[in-house]
Amino acid sequence: MGLTPMMQQYLEVKESCKDCILFFRLGDFYEMFFEDAETASKELELVLTGRDCGLEKRAPMCGIPFHAANAYISRLVNKGYKIAICEQLEDPSAAKGIVKRGIIKVITPGTYMDSSFLEDNKNNYIMCLYINNEKSSFAISFADVSTGDFSCTDAPLDISVVLDEISKYAPKEILVQEELEEQICSGIKERFNTSFTKLSEEFFCSDTIGTLKNQFAYINEEEYSGDLIKCCGSLLKYIIETQKTGLSHINSFQYYSIVDYLSIDSNSRRNLELTENLREKNKKGSLLWIMDRTNTSMGARQLRRWIEQPLVDKISIQGRLDAVEELLNNLPIHEDLKEALKEIYDIERLVGKISSKSVNAKELISLKSSIEKIPAIKEIISSFTSNLFINMHKNLDELQDIYKILYEAILENPSISVKEGNLIKEGFNEEIDELRIAKVHGKEWIASLENNEREETGIKSLKVGYNKVFGYYIEITKSNLSSVPEGRYIRKQTLANAERYITPELKEMEDKILGAEEKLINLEYEIFVQIREKIETEVDRMQQTARIISELDCLSSLAIIALENNYCKPEINNAEEIYVQEGRHPVVEKMIPSGSFVSNDININTTNEQLLLITGPNMAGKSTYMRQAALIVIMAQIGSFVPAKKAVISVCDKIFTRIGASDDLAAGKSTFMVEMWEVSNILKNATNKSLILLDEVGRGTSTYDGLSIAWSVIEYICKNKKLKCKTLFATHYHELTKLEGILEGIKNYSVSVKEMGSDIVFLRKIIRGGADQSYGIEVAKLAGLPIDVINRAKEILARIEKEKSSDVNIEEITDKVNSNVLSKKNSEVIRSEQSSEIIREVALDKRESHQMNFIDIEKENLLKEISSIDILNMTPMDGFNKLYDIIKRTKKL
Repeated sequence: MGLTPMMQQYLEVKESCKDCILFFRLGDFYEMFFEDAETASKELELVLTGRDCGLEKRAPMCGIPFHAANAYISRLVNKGYKIAICEQLEDPSAAKGIVKRGIIKVITPGTYMDSSFLEDNKNNYIMCLYINNEKSSFAISFADVSTGDFSCTDAPLDISVVLDEISKYAPKEILVQEELEEQICSGIKERFNTSFTKLSEEFFCSDTIGTLKNQFAYINEEEYSGDLIKCCGSLLKYIIETQKTGLSHINSFQYYSIVDYLSIDSNSRRNLELTENLREKNKKGSLLWIMDRTNTSMGARQLRRWIEQPLVDKISIQGRLDAVEELLNNLPIHEDLKEALKEIYDIERLVGKISSKSVNAKELISLKSSIEKIPAIKEIISSFTSNLFINMHKNLDELQDIYKILYEAILENPSISVKEGNLIKEGFNEEIDELRIAKVHGKEWIASLENNEREETGIKSLKVGYNKVFGYYIEITKSNLSSVPEGRYIRKQTLANAERYITPELKEMEDKILGAEEKLINLEYEIFVQIREKIETEVDRMQQTARIISELDCLSSLAIIALENNYCKPEINNAEEIYVQEGRHPVVEKMIPSGSFVSNDININTTNEQLLLITGPNMAGKSTYMRQAALIVIMAQIGSFVPAKKAVISVCDKIFTRIGASDDLAAGKSTFMVEMWEVSNILKNATNKSLILLDEVGRGTSTYDGLSIAWSVIEYICKNKKLKCKTLFATHYHELTKLEGILEGIKNYSVSVKEMGSDIVFLRKIIRGGADQSYGIEVAKLAGLPIDVINRAKEILARIEKEKSSDVNIEEITDKVNSNVLSKKNSEVIRSEQSSEIIREVALDKRESHQMNFIDIEKENLLKEISSIDILNMTPMDGFNKLYDIIKRTKKL
C-alpha cells in the first residue's frame, strides 16, 4: 500500500519543519497527524482520532476549527512549542488534483504577535546568543517583533554578565549555537522561563552581513565585531524565515555598551524586587508596581525598560529630573497631558501589525484616533522650557498626512475581517460606490419581490430566502401548493413541508447582486491593501512619534508618584557620596498604614563612612533599610524623584546585593554555597563606584567560620584600593563592631530597640553605635513560640552567659593577624582561611576549659533530676528502674 496523495503532501511539508507542530489546513480545519496529533491532543485536551492514509494503520489525527486557531496556538506557544501554519495556496474549486499547500508562517514563543498572547505592558523579546570560545567573548542581540525594537551588545566572555543581560530583557526564546556547552544552557534554564532554539554554525556564518544591510541600509560592518554581526544577522534571518513577511518596522540598529547603564546583577534584581515580587512573581509589591502610573501600553513598556536599565550619565538623569519637576510645577497643564494620553492606543504594536500585513480596519481606526490627539499633545508641551520637553516638542511628528488618508478612506465602524467588505468610506472610490448601490438596490428588489408575489398569488406564507448552495429562492408550504398559478415558477427543490422555486428574473437579479457583492468585497480589500502599503512607507515616522509619546507618559507617571507620595528631587553629583535625609522604602511604606513608616537617614561615602556596619535583631528593619538605600539610588538614576526629605546621590555604576538566601537543592547547592557564590561574584565585579548591600554574610556555616569570613570580606572591601566602594553590611556578629577604629572607613550603626520589662519594641530607627545583644529569644516570643520553649531558652541562655568567658576579642585577633599575616610589605588583604584559623586559635584557647556546651546542659539536667528524686515514696521496683535509667544516661555522657 502507498500513501494517499494528501498524506504524501503532508509529509513533504512536515519534512521542512521537523521541530514544529504542523497545522495542516483541510477545508475549515487545521489538522494534525502522527506525532504532532498525539502531542497536540495531550497538550490541548483534544480527542485523538484516526484517518486512512494508505498505510496498514490509520494515521493518528486531531483538529481544530481554523477560525478558533489563535486560542489553541497561544496555549501551545506558552508551553514552548513552535507551530508551522500550512495553508491552501489556491482556490480548491479551481484546483486540478490536490490543492497546493505551503507554510505561510512559523510561530515561536519569541515571534508570536497575537494580542491574546502578548502582555500590553511588557515586551515580548527573542534573543540570540553567540559565544566565541577562542576569543573568549560573546555577543547578544534582542528583538521584539511586535514593536520593532532591536538592540545588541558584545563584551568579554563572563557568564554572570550574560545572565545579567538576559535578566533585563526576560526573552521568551533564545537562539544559540548547536555546540554551545550544556552547562551554559542549563544555567540559563535554571534562572529563566524561556525556550531554546539551537542553530548550526553554518546558520550563524551564512550571509549575516547581507541580511543586516538589507534591513539596516546605513550599517557599517567595520564598526562592529564579527561576532556581533553573526549574532544580529542570525537573529534577523531567523525572524524573516519564520514570519515570511516584511519587517519594515525593525529599522533601528541600537548598539549599547553594558557600561552605558547601571549594572544590576540578576540576583540583585530579584532581591530588590524591581519588576516582580519574590513570592508570587507578580507585579504587586515591586518597584514597578509603585512607579507605574502610565496611561498607555507604550509608556508602561518604556517605564519597565527604564527601571531595568537606570542611567549612569549625569546629564541624561538631570534632564529627566528637570522635566518631572516642570510637570509638578504646572499641575493644570499636566492634567491636560494625562487626559490626552488616555486617548492614545498602542501605536508601536499597530505599526508592527501594519509592517507584518496583519492589521485590520478597526486597528487602523485606532491608529487614526491616536493620531488625532497628537496635535493637542504637542500644543500642551509647547509651553515647557526644560531641554527634554523642548526636544520632544521639536521632534514630535503630528502625522497629519496619515490621519487624512485614514479619515477619508476607512469606515468608522468597519468589519473586523478585511475579506468581508464594509471597509471603505462612501466617496473614496467611485467604483466601490457604484457596486454598493447595485448591491443595495438588488436587495431592495428582492425584498419587494416577496410582497409582490404574495399579492399576486394570495399566498400569505410565501417567502423569499437565500442559501449558499441554491442562491435566492421562493418557498411555499405544501398546504398552499394548490394556490400556485400554473407556469409561474420553476421548481428547484422539494422539502418535507415545502417546495422551493425560482424565476428567470430572480436568477438574473441574483447574478447582479452576488456579482456586485463579490466584486465589492474584492475591490474593498484591494483598496485596503493599497492604503496599508502607503501607510507602511511612513513606519519610521510613526515609531518616532510613538517613542516620544511613551517617554512623555513615563515622565507623567514619575510626576504623579512624586506628587502623591511626597517625594523630593534628588541632587545628582559625582562626589562619591550618598546622603539621604529621612529616606523611606517606596514599596513598604505603601503596604502599611499611611504615615506609620519610620524614615531613616543614610550617609555613606568612599572615605570616612565607606562601610556601615549595621547590627540589631531580626525583624527590626535592617534589610528594609538596606533595600531602601539601593532603591532610592535606582529611582534617582532612572530620573525619578525619591522617597525622602532630601537626597544627594552620587551616580553608581553597579549595585550588588546579598540579602536572604534559599537552598538551590535542584542544583545541589546549599544556602551557604549560594551565599558564597553571590559574595564571590560581588567581590570580583564591584568597583569603587559601586554600591554593595551585604546581609548576614557567613551565617550559613559555623560561628567562627562565619565570623572569619565576614571579617575577611569587610577587610577586603575596606583595604583593597581597587574596591573601597560604598557598602552597607548587616550582621549578627557583634564582635565585628570592634572593627570601627581599627579599619578605616567603618562606622557602626544599629536598629534601636526599646525594652519594656520582658518584652521589646522595634523602633525601626537606625542610630550610631553597635547593638550589644541580638534579642533572639524576644523575637522568638513575638513569633509565637510556646511559652515553655521561651522560658527554657532563657534558662539555658542565662547559664551559657554565666559560664561564657570566651568572647572573641577583635583587638587580640587583629594583633595576631598583623604579626602573622600583614607584616609583609604592601599586603592589603588577608585571605579568609588565614583569618579563620587565627579566630579559631584565639577562641579555642579561651573556650577550652570555660565554654558551656550541650553536654554540660545535659549534665546539669541529670543532676537536677537526681536531686529531685523522692526515694521514700517509690516502690523497690520503681527505684530499681530509675537507677537503671540514670546509669544508662550517665554512660552516654
